[in-house]
Amino acid sequence: MVNPPKRQDDYQDRAIDCQEAMEPGFQAIVDCMLEAGWTRGETLRALKRLIAANNMAQKENARLETQLAIARAMLRAGKPIKVC
Repeated sequence: MVNPPKRQDDYQDRAIDCQEAMEPGFQAIVDCMLEAGWTRGETLRALKRLIAANNMAQKENARLETQLAIARAMLRAGKPIKVC
């Protein structure tokens, strides 16, 4: 079970609370990887790459959503859509 934020609005220590809530799961992942034979360095590098890949995917998804919103607006306005 992951602890939820103390409040739903933004507050000063929210990022720290999130980190603390994530810590047990993070340690469990690292421990499982070490038990499977991966080194700590390999595990941490892999986690960093996963985070970077997730960030890129989120940015690409946002870009595509923006393009779709523009295309939908142009269709509603009866304007031709330029496809690249």
